[in-house]
Amino acid sequence: MSKYAHYKTLAHLFEYPDAMFVDRVRNVRGLIEVGYQDAIEPLDRFIDLLPENDLHTWQELFTRTFDVQAITTLDIGYVLFGDDYKRGELLSNLNREHIAHSVDCGVELADNLPNVLRLMAQLTDEELRSELVEEIVAPALAKMIAEFDDKRIEGKHRSYRKHYKTLLELPETATRVSTLYQYALHALYRVVKQDFAVVERIPVNQANDFLNAVARENDIEENAEAFY
Repeated sequence: MSKYAHYKTLAHLFEYPDAMFVDRVRNVRGLIEVGYQDAIEPLDRFIDLLPENDLHTWQELFTRTFDVQAITTLDIGYVLFGDDYKRGELLSNLNREHIAHSVDCGVELADNLPNVLRLMAQLTDEELRSELVEEIVAPALAKMIAEFDDKRIEGKHRSYRKHYKTLLELPETATRVSTLYQYALHALYRVVKQDFAVVERIPVNQANDFLNAVARENDIEENAEAFY
């Protein structure tokens, strides 16, 4: 078994929740509790905040974090490159590797974080895995975590209110845990940094601001609606 097989299990943290989600999260904790002590604290925070007996709320939290009026996105190529041609190149390369290593991407794109984590577990080329982590995965995780800053979240909310005239509301019981996925991202990032001795950096030529991207997409949609 590959020494990076745990990334296949870590991918479960970022899949759309179903009835077995909490059990899978606890399996993740059991997997990393011995070798990755730095990751346990944020993962425990994530587990403590999960609304265990309310699947609908878990799903709302996931959707609000990553899909609809999102804080960030799980498509890490978009996190780094936005709509730049470099993302297209990344998707093409990742698709090739997913096929070669029998990684089923399901309905998601090749750069969706769980798909990339499963690929990391399957790769046999150590140099390629290290390059993928250092140039793509680690910088993307750092940027995703930064999107949970309170000021950045409020900026995105203002943009969503401007475009949609309202902001999707979570159930009242979930408002205090609306940013809980930042702790799952922190836990994953700490595992990655330990495994690959990652030096924290965000290359300038890979900079893409999710907040600016949200505002830009909303403006494009508004202009299109006005045209028609």
